[in-house]
Amino acid sequence: MTLGSSTLEPTVWWAHTSAASDRLLSLLDEAERTRNTRFRLQADRDRHLIGRALTRLVLAEHAGCAPEDVLFDLRCRSCEDKARTGAGGQDASPHGKPIPVGAADGWEMSVSHSGEWVVLALAAGTPVGVDVERVSDSRDLDGLAAYTLADVERQEWDALPEFERVGAFFGYWARKEALLKATGLGLSGGLRRVSVTPPHGRARLVDWEGGGRPESAWLGDLERGPDYRSALAVLTDRTVEPTVHQAEVTLELLRR
Repeated sequence: MTLGSSTLEPTVWWAHTSAASDRLLSLLDEAERTRNTRFRLQADRDRHLIGRALTRLVLAEHAGCAPEDVLFDLRCRSCEDKARTGAGGQDASPHGKPIPVGAADGWEMSVSHSGEWVVLALAAGTPVGVDVERVSDSRDLDGLAAYTLADVERQEWDALPEFERVGAFFGYWARKEALLKATGLGLSGGLRRVSVTPPHGRARLVDWEGGGRPESAWLGDLERGPDYRSALAVLTDRTVEPTVHQAEVTLELLRR
């Protein structure tokens, strides 16, 4: 992406979990390797490993540095807001959105994974958020909708034909979480506070209750097949044209 251009061109990288390999562990720092071993399921270890390794490789390529020179700080927007207002209940353990520092300072990134897919979004100097959700009808969607969908969204969702409701729910979720991740609030920001357009229409932020609303936001869907819903959010008022790298390209990078 060219800084100062009229169009923002974030990059999106898709990776399939079959790309996981023990040799990628060398790209993780000690804390990340320790966390990886704590996942009970192999699928969780694979998703975590690919997410961290891919992030370092892509950032190193864009920043022109070695992967080991890519470092991260964790920033929790919710805790920052609590500290600013004097509210209690802040979490002292390391948590929050990873922010590249050191050689990769100035880049913004976001990672998400679900099922067999991992996705990374990257932009220079502009906050981004990405989310992917596996469509599943095995969960209590009515119960989830109660704390996920805003009132208007719930009315729109309830009005859909039964066969459209499962996919639409995860479409709402992906759009809303992408926005929350871009702001640095994450799910702690509250999914119901964010209202977006229905998934069968063009993605757009409609409303944001309470604090934390971005001054401007671009929102778009990412294609990942009928079994997944995915969205990208970029906090800008400029035109956004993402460059999407499919799994075959990402696999070549991971193997290199």
